[in-house]
Amino acid sequence: MKIISVVGARPNFIKIAPFIKVIKQHNNINHILVHTGQHFDDNMSSIFFNQMNLPKPKYNLDISGALHGEQTGKMHIGL
Repeated sequence: MKIISVVGARPNFIKIAPFIKVIKQHNNINHILVHTGQHFDDNMSSIFFNQMNLPKPKYNLDISGALHGEQTGKMHIGL
């Protein structure tokens, strides 16, 4: 089974941590983590990855620094 999780902001990082912990217990799940890049600052992104022991995202869409609509469009294209 393949599961793709998309995260991009602090609430997403916090919510995904227990999910990742559980799916690591199953060898039959191929989990792919995608970071939208919405929050790229260490205090809004990597600090959560470090503190919650989240794996490095396989993909980073790097959509930061734009208005909401533009970020959403870039995310859809990237996915």
